[in-house]
Amino acid sequence: MSITRQRTNEKVSRIVIHNDTVYLCGQVALDVNDDIIGQTKSVLARIDDHLQEAGTDNSKILSALIHLKDNKDVATFNELWNEWLPEGCAPARSCVQSTMARDVILVEVTVVAAL
Repeated sequence: MSITRQRTNEKVSRIVIHNDTVYLCGQVALDVNDDIIGQTKSVLARIDDHLQEAGTDNSKILSALIHLKDNKDVATFNELWNEWLPEGCAPARSCVQSTMARDVILVEVTVVAAL
C-alpha cells in the first residue's frame, strides 16, 4: 500500500494519491478579492492543474464537496461548474453554505478523483 503526497508542508498535502485514487485538499481562488465568477474560475483551474499533476483530469472526479460563503451564489457556481465538467462525468457531490476560513473567500472545492 503506497501513499504519495505532493505539495506537502507541515500541515497539509495538496495532493495525496492512494490505491489509484487522488485526493485534493480544498481549493480556493488565487485572488480572493475577485467576485464569485472570478473565484470559481480560479478554483476550477487550480483543480485542473492539481489533477493534471497527479496524472488525471476532471472527467475522473468521483466526488466533490463545495463550500459557498452564500447560497445566493449556487446558480452562478453551478453554471460555471456545468461548463467546466465534461458531459456525462457528473460526480457525487455536496454543496453547502459555510463560514469560510477568511471572510473574503467565497468558494472552496475539495475533490476526489480516480487516476
